Amino acid sequence: MVNTKKKQTKAVNPAESSYRVKKMVIMALIAAMAYVVVLMCRIPIIPAAPYLDLEFKSAIILIGAYIFGPLSGLVMSAVICLVEMVTFSTTGPIGCIMNVLATICLVCPAAFVYKKKKTTSGAIIGIIIGAVLMTVAMVLWNYILTPLYQGIPREAIVQMLLPVFVPFNLLKAGLNGGIALFIFRFAIEALQKANLIPKQTFEEKSKKNSIIGAAVVAGIIILTCVLVILAINGAF
Repeated sequence: MVNTKKKQTKAVNPAESSYRVKKMVIMALIAAMAYVVVLMCRIPIIPAAPYLDLEFKSAIILIGAYIFGPLSGLVMSAVICLVEMVTFSTTGPIGCIMNVLATICLVCPAAFVYKKKKTTSGAIIGIIIGAVLMTVAMVLWNYILTPLYQGIPREAIVQMLLPVFVPFNLLKAGLNGGIALFIFRFAIEALQKANLIPKQTFEEKSKKNSIIGAAVVAGIIILTCVLVILAINGAF
């Protein structure tokens, strides 16, 4: 007997294929927006460390990660940081590593929590967890790597950990998280209305109340961070 094996071909779902293309295009647009934001707006906020710039690319990436998941957030973070390194950054590969670590420590945990609990409270909890992880990670990595590319003695870095690196990273994470929290629902609804992403089911009974709640919490976070920055710089 001669056994004949039929080749099984997996049918390509046109709808799934179309969504993948849309996803890649949207992720590319989000990455481009994040790059433009960091290129146009970098603000030193700690007088003791003027090389620490506050920038807002993580807010844009976080919105994309909320939509497409933590892995997509990781990919966008890595790509943007690499592009930064080869275009305008002066910190080289070590600075790029720090940049990637800071971004993914905020974005990926926040997106992971939101993926499990797609509610406003899930988004807020995710941002808090991401902010804490980012701050802890950056304290450790600044101790390890900053002396190598800034030429600062490690003893001096130790003295800067609590008064400089902790508040800087908390403020950076808070502002980026607050901005993302403020606009992500509007971004999701706009993409859904344009039929660029599928409809999502949220647990809140009232979408209007959810949006208002997210806006209020985001406003409080942003205002608090801004006032702390002004206080640090002696504005009042």
